[in-house]
Amino acid sequence: MDTPWQHTTVLLSEAVDALDIKPDGTYVDATFGRGGHSRLILSKLSPQGRLIAFDKDLDAIAEANTIQDPRFSIRHQGFTHLGELDAASVDGVLMDLGVSSPQIDNPARGFSFRNDGPLDMRMDTTRGQSVSEWLAEAEVQHMAEVIREYGEERFALQIAKAIDARRQERGVPTSTAELAQLVADTVKTREPGKDPATRTFQAFRIFINAELEELQQALSASLQVLRPGGRLAVISFHSLEDRIVKQFITQHSREVYDRRAPFAAPKVMDFKAIDRIKPSAAEVEGNPRSRSAIMRVAERLGAGA
Repeated sequence: MDTPWQHTTVLLSEAVDALDIKPDGTYVDATFGRGGHSRLILSKLSPQGRLIAFDKDLDAIAEANTIQDPRFSIRHQGFTHLGELDAASVDGVLMDLGVSSPQIDNPARGFSFRNDGPLDMRMDTTRGQSVSEWLAEAEVQHMAEVIREYGEERFALQIAKAIDARRQERGVPTSTAELAQLVADTVKTREPGKDPATRTFQAFRIFINAELEELQQALSASLQVLRPGGRLAVISFHSLEDRIVKQFITQHSREVYDRRAPFAAPKVMDFKAIDRIKPSAAEVEGNPRSRSAIMRVAERLGAGA
């Protein structure tokens, strides 16, 4: 699909290498985006290999439909539907979290405070509330909790009160520029090099798309669908996501003993942590948006779910 907005895939070769591709295997690209990882995975598969991709974004689905390859299929769903695949049927799952460059750069999507557009932020514009629709009805305390928890913003209550005052005076902000200016007028202390609206925009995007809840569900589903020896690779872009991934892998990389039966064999670990990878200096220089990326890799153990 031709657009003026380009996307550079983060940790492209590192992520695909981390999957330890078996040519005849079945793999999942849980966040197709613009297909950089998917195309590289396909290049390593034999005619018997399979790649299943998921994405909620209609533009991503349009891009995926340009791949005319019988080994490839795309589902217009979030990766929370990963668990609908057959148990122990997959040799690798890749999750590249966050927002793609075309989503950020296209003002019509409402993700960016740098370009004015409708205050939307939905990954899937065919369902759910936009941010402006939610702000029109959300209670002040709920807005503050979302900004604080998902944006880690210390001025959360002040911002929520400012939004409430604005909507009572002349209606809820309906454009990204309006919201960004409101936040800038409210947040007096600014972090060097960071727009004051950054944390609030992150919080509303994560909340409106239920990103952290979907991540937790997808990680749990990976336990079911991965075969023994299968790899899980997750690329995150902020601390909230990375904390969830790290805790999940850590939790499932421990032998669990039953205290009621101290001499019984421990429960076999579900995963073995393999690696933690960050972009190289060269990649960050070429693609500054990759600088916060962290990829965690684990291998499925045991007899499969």
